[in-house]
Amino acid sequence: MARRQLHKLSVKEVRAAGPGRHSDGGGLYLQVGDGGARSWLFLYKERGSGKRRELGLGSAAEKGGVPLADARKGAEGLRSTIAEGKDPASQRKAEALAGTTFGDFADAFLESIKAGFKGKNSHADWKRDLEVRCATIRPKTLQDITTPDVLAIIGPLWLTINRTARETRSRVERVLDAADSKGYRTGRNPAEWKALKPLLPKAPKSKRHHKAAPYKDVPGIVAALRTKHSGADTAVNRAAEFIILTAVRTGEARFMRAREINFKEALWTIPAERMKTEDHPEGRPHEVPLSARAIAILRAVMPKGLDPDAYVFAGQWSKDHAKPLGMNAVLHALQKVYPEMTTHGCRSSFRDWAGDETSFPREVAEMALAHKVGDDVEQAYRRGTALKKRRELMEAWGRYVEGESNVVALRA
Repeated sequence: MARRQLHKLSVKEVRAAGPGRHSDGGGLYLQVGDGGARSWLFLYKERGSGKRRELGLGSAAEKGGVPLADARKGAEGLRSTIAEGKDPASQRKAEALAGTTFGDFADAFLESIKAGFKGKNSHADWKRDLEVRCATIRPKTLQDITTPDVLAIIGPLWLTINRTARETRSRVERVLDAADSKGYRTGRNPAEWKALKPLLPKAPKSKRHHKAAPYKDVPGIVAALRTKHSGADTAVNRAAEFIILTAVRTGEARFMRAREINFKEALWTIPAERMKTEDHPEGRPHEVPLSARAIAILRAVMPKGLDPDAYVFAGQWSKDHAKPLGMNAVLHALQKVYPEMTTHGCRSSFRDWAGDETSFPREVAEMALAHKVGDDVEQAYRRGTALKKRRELMEAWGRYVEGESNVVALRA
């Protein structure tokens, strides 16, 4: 910029200036508000887009404000930044954020999201991971954190407590994603799985064997559920029996909504997003054929006119079915009549019975449990769900569960 365009204002003119913007040249302006507030501004056009940008250079108040000479030095520095091909606003923001550490940002981020936690231990788990397990990166600035830093945290846990390692990695990734969104860092997230996967050994799959009752004991368990607390008419015992009859996972039954039931077809369709994706083919809902007893249970627990979005098995105090059964309610109901039983063990009992006592093909039993059958190639060609065969299997299971007893249908 030509020298004649600079230093247009005198100190006296600055003091006497009225409301408005007064140019000192070279992008420097004195701004005076209607109320008398005075400040220095630097105006420039962004390189490439040509958009007009403004940067504050401090107060221009007579007492305690930035003197005219200092404002001119600040403007000169900004003009030099522009001459170097850099954007003053971006550089100023980067300088302001450069010193932010992972620990400071992670603490603030955790505070901002804790209201959305549903589990009572979620906040404590996050806090432990971000404070204790991430102690080595807390003093580091966000931009300086690297993939080897994250690897040093989760590597020692990977083969021993793999689930903890995965949760910690996921939380660090989320913190750094948030930092990127707010402009505290740029570039690839060093905690993303794609960056770490090639550096970690393959973790052994943990084989958890859920306690299961021998299938010969299941008819007795169901009979006990029907009589236990019969005076209280509790939905939880019916839910437990329904889970045994359908061989579904507890969560799939707990979160079942009224609109998922087709009474005419005796069919329950579980949306794909509620299925366990590592077992069930992705993006596909799971159809569960319902036996006569399962239908009777649903009619008993679902009042007439129930909202389609309402939960079928409602929580103890949820008369409008707005909340589902508690996470451990079914487990406790089962263990009251059979202490060694677990909800997932019900599925094992069904699978053992299907393999030992029936001639149904293995893949039909596996599909009834919503397990993948075959490798990816076979999955690509297998479009059917063997619904007819699965219905026959579940009806046979229902008859077995009924035993020799003559059970009266439930009344709503």
